[in-house]
Amino acid sequence: MRLVLASNNAKKLAELQVLFDGLPLALVAQGALGVTEAEEPHLTFVENALAKARHAARAAQAPAIADDSGLCVSALGGAPGVVSAHAAGVVPAQGDREATRRVQDAANNAWLLERLAGQADRRARFVSVLVALRHADDPEPLIAFGRWEGEILAAPRGQGGFGYDPLMWIPALGSSVAELPADVKNRHSHRALAAQQMRTLMQQAWGL
Repeated sequence: MRLVLASNNAKKLAELQVLFDGLPLALVAQGALGVTEAEEPHLTFVENALAKARHAARAAQAPAIADDSGLCVSALGGAPGVVSAHAAGVVPAQGDREATRRVQDAANNAWLLERLAGQADRRARFVSVLVALRHADDPEPLIAFGRWEGEILAAPRGQGGFGYDPLMWIPALGSSVAELPADVKNRHSHRALAAQQMRTLMQQAWGL
C-alpha cells in the first residue's frame, strides 16, 4: 500500500520509514506528489493531525497518515504545544528548507530557555499523535498517541536530532535526546511509541 505522509519534513519521513519497517507500506512525502501543506488551525494535536491527513488523502486520492507533534512544558501550561515548530515566531527563509529549519530550531530553543529562566519545575513531554485514513472521508480514522517524559535542560546538549532535542533530558536514559544514537531514539521516542500503536491498529483494522 502506498501511504502518503502529510509532511515535507525529510527527517520525519526517515524516522517513520524505520518505525514502519516490515509493514507492506510505501511511505511517500506529500510534496513528491505535488500536495501542498494543510492549514493547522486547531488547538490540539489530534485535530491538526486529522486535518492534515484528510487534506493529503483528498489531494492524493490515496491513503494518508499525518503526525502532529510538539513539546508540552508543565510550567508553561502545556505550551508551546501545537505551535512548537514556530514558538518564537516564523523566521525568514534561509535559502533552503533545512537551513531555515535549523535557524527556526535555534530561535525556538532560545525562546523556551528565556521563559523557563529561574523556573524550578522543568518537567516536559514530547507528544506525538498519528492519524491514518484509508481515504479523505474515512469515518474510522486510526489514532495513536505517544508521550515521552523528560526535563528541560538549562543549556543545549548534543548535535543530533532536531527541534527541541538538545534541550530535552531523558532521566531514564541519562542523556539529552540530541545525544542519543538514532536507533535508540527510534526505540524510545514519542513518535516511536505512537508508531508502535499505529502498527497494531493498521494490522487489526486494515489487515496489513
